[in-house]
Amino acid sequence: MMRSLWTAATGMVAQQLNIDVISHNLANVNTSGFKKSRAEFEDLMYQNMRIAGSATEGDSRIPVGIQVGMGVRPTAVHKFFSQGDFQNSGNPLDIAIEGDGFFQVLVNGEPRYTRAGAFKLNQDGTVVTANGYVLQPEFTVPAETKNVVVTEAGHIAALDANGQELAAADIPLYTFINPAGLDAIGRNLYVPSEASGEAVEGVPGEDNVGTLAQGFLEMSNVEVVDEMVNMIVGQRAYEMNSKAISTSDQMLQTAVNLKR
Repeated sequence: MMRSLWTAATGMVAQQLNIDVISHNLANVNTSGFKKSRAEFEDLMYQNMRIAGSATEGDSRIPVGIQVGMGVRPTAVHKFFSQGDFQNSGNPLDIAIEGDGFFQVLVNGEPRYTRAGAFKLNQDGTVVTANGYVLQPEFTVPAETKNVVVTEAGHIAALDANGQELAAADIPLYTFINPAGLDAIGRNLYVPSEASGEAVEGVPGEDNVGTLAQGFLEMSNVEVVDEMVNMIVGQRAYEMNSKAISTSDQMLQTAVNLKR
């Protein structure tokens, strides 16, 4: 069987994954706090049919050998945590992170991390996400509150009609040595892994930790034009690999017809 059939097949599988990743980026173009991903690939092992540098007659060496590659395979889907655009919502419970850092929320008693700052109040007045996950540290807004203020340094306060604090807390941000190593589990949440390292608690605005912007949402960092271009490139690469399979098939058919 011709080697090119299997080699081109690996190329089609790789480009299928590439399109899957691009489609996921485009599907979340309006998801607040979403971070885009990129599929990365590497070439497979090679078959050495003639080894470069081997000795020949006359005590000379072969300058260039013959290596035939076996195709391609995916190695990683890299997530990029570059800053997304800010959208002015005017909602006092919408909080954007400008710079590095994640909010911590509790999911079934376990800490999870998110960049999406579209917070709400539940039936008890506690600040939660859209799925009801409680922001840490837990902060409850009293019923008589007239305004909620969040500073760049993470100080959140519930104020009465006279501007006096009824309740207050400090919202920390959490950073990771390798945020690309975080495990995304959906619902705008991340879980630390061995690759990401442990979460490091920090004060907004200190030690390279980002600051908070009240009344803003951080939108997806997906660039639609770039993704569309990448989709076209991936589609053409898929087509070229399919053409290679068709050509190999035609060559095999020609060889079979030699007997006739």
